[in-house]
Amino acid sequence: MKRILITGSNGLLGQKLAELLLPMPEVAVLATSRGENKLAGILPELPFRSMDVTRPDEIEHVINAFRPTHLIHTAAMTNVDQCENDHAGALLLNRDAVQHLVAACEKHSVHLIHVSTDFIFDGENGPYDEEATGNPVNFYGKTKLQAEDIVRHATCKWAILRTVLVYGVVHDYGRTNIVLWVRDNLRAGKVIRVVTDQYRTPTLAEDLAMGCWLAAKKDAEGIFHISGNEMLTPYEMALQVADFFGLDKSLIDKADSNTFTQPAKRPPRTGFDIRKAQMELGYQPHTFQQGIQVVAAQARP
Repeated sequence: MKRILITGSNGLLGQKLAELLLPMPEVAVLATSRGENKLAGILPELPFRSMDVTRPDEIEHVINAFRPTHLIHTAAMTNVDQCENDHAGALLLNRDAVQHLVAACEKHSVHLIHVSTDFIFDGENGPYDEEATGNPVNFYGKTKLQAEDIVRHATCKWAILRTVLVYGVVHDYGRTNIVLWVRDNLRAGKVIRVVTDQYRTPTLAEDLAMGCWLAAKKDAEGIFHISGNEMLTPYEMALQVADFFGLDKSLIDKADSNTFTQPAKRPPRTGFDIRKAQMELGYQPHTFQQGIQVVAAQARP
């Protein structure tokens, strides 16, 4: 039996992982997050422990009690502009916490599955495969690349799963996603400005959760790219959303990323080559059109 501990279970990926793993008879799952369990209302049977990944004593206590075979680390400061404005906080959560988790996984022989990002790359040569060299253009990417370096030197079993622009419906959180943002603004008759000069392979949260599970199921080691398989600009994504919901595409204005004032620079063209994950893990993502359908079915009308 796999005994899987999830960090960051209150976040989007953490929630999807809990929903995926809980019904599996071959898995014992423990959800952990800082603060209260946001899934208590919809998954009351989900085992949960409060755990702050920046506190080594809390990590040790929980791992020693649960004895996981695998730890899937999803907790992070993922708001790119927040990281740019709070270097200390970003380092604490994105780098130092990983060092604490690696130490605990080494001590207890736990297989660590660490979730990383396309933002470790500069976006000059996307899409990227697993052998590409990181060169981040913002502080978020720098902290995530530092975390990868820590994991790479771990003496426990480890896998790094990088992903791109994750979207989905999250419970009990004041967070939206590109699908619902476009839908809700167009329904309200608002004009939206969407960039045409950034390229990504957007990832449905359920697909990323499945990639994490496949890595744990197969005891996979090394680096894997887990994302969608279509290179799209946010503008192209917005057009697909408008078409799906039958909304007015004339409200979608093209924009250049240079016209937006954001604290953190964004890489222009990332996206992933996912053939390794497809071949070695059996990973098969939804198309973006299928992802819109999943989000639409879960979201409030």
